[in-house]
Amino acid sequence: MPLTAAQKRYLRSLAHELRPIVLVGQKGVTEAVLAEFEGALAHHELVKVKLAGAEREQRAAVIEAMRAHANAEVVQAIGKTASFYRRNPEHSRFDLPR
Repeated sequence: MPLTAAQKRYLRSLAHELRPIVLVGQKGVTEAVLAEFEGALAHHELVKVKLAGAEREQRAAVIEAMRAHANAEVVQAIGKTASFYRRNPEHSRFDLPR
């Protein structure tokens, strides 16, 4: 179920103070990066990712590939940083607004 605008706004406010947990380097999205991303989402639910790609289109493609692989929602993407959210069905850390 996609996030509503109010939920994205709430998650953006929480993600603002987060530091990037996953760093995507010059080699792009590798299996190791995807495994780290999956683990971070499972543990934290809300994850900030730092991207190294210089071109806007390349960064957008990396964000979409990571989102699709992890079945997550993109909360925000600004410059070389993107925030992702995937609810943990067993133990949710956030009470999202309706």
